[in-house]
Amino acid sequence: MDKAKPTGTPDGTVPDATGDSHGTAAEPGGSATAPDASTSPGADTATPPRPVGLTKADPAAEPRETAAPTVPGQAEEAAVPPATEPPATVPAPRAGGAPDAVVPAQQQAPAERPRPLHAPDPYSTPPYGEPGPWAPAPPVQRPVPTPAHGTYLPPGTPAHGTPVPPVPEAGPAQGGEWGRYDPWAAPGALVAESGGGPGERRRERRAGRGRLVGAALVLALVAGAVGGYVGMRLERHGGLGTVELEQTSGQAGERAPDSVAGIAARTLPGVVTLHVSGGDGGALGTGFVLDGRGHILTNHHVVESAEGDGSIRVTFNGGETARARLVGGDPGYDLAVVKVSGVSGLTPLPLGDSDDVRVGDPVVAIGAPFDLANTVTSGIISAKERPITAGGEKGDGTDISYVDALQTDAPINPGNSGGPLVDERARVIGINSAIHAAGGPARQDDSAGSVGLGFAIPVNQAKRVAEELINHGRATHPVIGVTLDMGYEGEGAKVGGEAAGGGPAVTPGGPADRTDIAAGDVITEVDGVPVASGEELIIKIRSHRPGDRLALTVERDGESRRVTLELGSSDPS
Repeated sequence: MDKAKPTGTPDGTVPDATGDSHGTAAEPGGSATAPDASTSPGADTATPPRPVGLTKADPAAEPRETAAPTVPGQAEEAAVPPATEPPATVPAPRAGGAPDAVVPAQQQAPAERPRPLHAPDPYSTPPYGEPGPWAPAPPVQRPVPTPAHGTYLPPGTPAHGTPVPPVPEAGPAQGGEWGRYDPWAAPGALVAESGGGPGERRRERRAGRGRLVGAALVLALVAGAVGGYVGMRLERHGGLGTVELEQTSGQAGERAPDSVAGIAARTLPGVVTLHVSGGDGGALGTGFVLDGRGHILTNHHVVESAEGDGSIRVTFNGGETARARLVGGDPGYDLAVVKVSGVSGLTPLPLGDSDDVRVGDPVVAIGAPFDLANTVTSGIISAKERPITAGGEKGDGTDISYVDALQTDAPINPGNSGGPLVDERARVIGINSAIHAAGGPARQDDSAGSVGLGFAIPVNQAKRVAEELINHGRATHPVIGVTLDMGYEGEGAKVGGEAAGGGPAVTPGGPADRTDIAAGDVITEVDGVPVASGEELIIKIRSHRPGDRLALTVERDGESRRVTLELGSSDPS
């Protein structure tokens, strides 16, 4: 019987102690004999066969090892004999070790080495002159699932479609590169495991430098974008995020008493706005509180429409309103007093001395120009004793005001009438009464605005008139007892020929009659101040109180003389 075949050897091949395969044809038509089983120790051991060259079967001969094929799978193709090659036969060994039969080569070891793919080179040019060395086929590996397209691959794995560098030739199968070869692994895995060659390391360094350069470019782009955005924000908004502007503190608190703000703070609580309605229409003006009993001083032309059945509404600085009644007024002085009742907490304004005012002194005007209540303007005293006349709408001269006014450049507009003109100590020195219009001096109820020429009644005159209006309901006028020729065009004020109604021009027994002033005389000076017209003489006289003494310069027939007289009083009623 035949002996059992060792596990792991090719069919029909029984290795001997040296690992050579016996029974292989030594030469064409020859046969080889297998040694006795008793002389072949380890015959049952499974040892893979190693191919040998085409030589005679000589147990003593040293087998010649071959190199691994350069292309995997080439050995497998060469191991298959051509279909036309007749099957080789070898004698089958007996139980005792001697051959006694011939069996087909498919059941025994191959009779001879398979023919190479290429015919021998007749010129014996290596490697085609002789059959080249052969290496066993690489071990079969278990397939590893290939990642799908787009699936993350481990670092170092080339992307889909990236050329894979050639794998270096593997050495003999001595546990070297073939032991770690995986045909199912991703391209480049073998190089990654084996560490790659110098070329691969150079490529990796270049790839690393490329990644660093790319990262630097991206960082530069990001930095440029951020820098541009920051620059834009700084240019347009002054910074990033919400804009917060710097603001200084410490400005709150009291102002200097002589500043405009300090003056206004002390004056405004005593200033009121007047809205008047009556049969002759309505009017708007300003006033200020005289005392704690509710008396308020204003201009006569502001409240004259309330005489009879008219009404007066007073609005205080805090917004409170109250009804007022007319106490009395005088159109010749353009002053009037109204009174509110049932109102407490009033703030009377202190009165100053208009005789002490000097040109250039700072002043503040407060009123309601064009119904803009509590408006504060400032300026200086531009001139003193400026003679002005206002009114005269009635035509009989009874509504003409004669004022020896304080001139100021503080803006005064319609609605300021009756308001206070105060000095740097917040004391009232005048009552704003008129402005200069394009056609000449006019009251503030004209539609014209301020041109920097405003006029105020001196407070000394206003104080006397207000006291008389409060105490008697009417005011007295100082007089010298003459009738003036208002048509005289020469310098000075000329005494007329007769009074109205045919009476004498010089009142018998009056101040002028007692100083021997007669009709036709021309008065050229009052207290040494020249007068240019009859209006100026009236203004100068009315700036005084009845009983005051005046020095007059009088011309008669080309001769001048100086006389002194005491002013008399007249009742306007």
